[in-house]
Amino acid sequence: MTAPRFEVVACGDDALRILCGAGDIRHALAEHLSTFSGWTELVPGKLDLTVGFDPHAERLGDAQVRLGVALQTLGATPPRGRRQHVLDAVFGGEAGPDLAALAARLGKTEEQIIHTLEHQTFRVDMLGFTPGFAYLTGLDSALVSERLANPRARVAAGSIGLITGQVGLYALEGPGGWPIVGRVLAPLFDRARTDPFLMAPGDEVVIRQAAPP
Repeated sequence: MTAPRFEVVACGDDALRILCGAGDIRHALAEHLSTFSGWTELVPGKLDLTVGFDPHAERLGDAQVRLGVALQTLGATPPRGRRQHVLDAVFGGEAGPDLAALAARLGKTEEQIIHTLEHQTFRVDMLGFTPGFAYLTGLDSALVSERLANPRARVAAGSIGLITGQVGLYALEGPGGWPIVGRVLAPLFDRARTDPFLMAPGDEVVIRQAAPP
């Protein structure tokens, strides 16, 4: 089987960008390249995969050649099992201050929105704008939600944000402009772990409402 060919462009002096398009190919490439030593990071984007290398140990041209060789064997690496995270969450109130307004705008009850979230399996598309922030795809398109007109200066760690077509999970406390409907109970960041962030691109996520105390 012939490996697909991708355009590869330089990204600064310490990274290469594989222009592979959207979809699972970004995660398959990252998984494949993770089996090779020498890459400092593998970061899926919306339409590409950025591959970092150490410019003090390797010239750009040599890194390009090495990447090209690695890409020729794409498909030869058995895929790892996809990780799934089942996250208990609380919704509405202080944990989800925008749930009531979103429900009213959509003509739904809060329980209907929660039910929709609970009965979908999401996929971590990529990690974004703050460290560990997980963009999840797979949200029912009927849940139309736009960014807040006035972003918050502080969003609690674990918060669940909704934008049309996507769920956002805030691993760390920080600013944010997504409407917040709930908060997961398990920490999404733990500095004691080898990989402190729970989520990785390609993982599956199920969100369920925590049982009342």
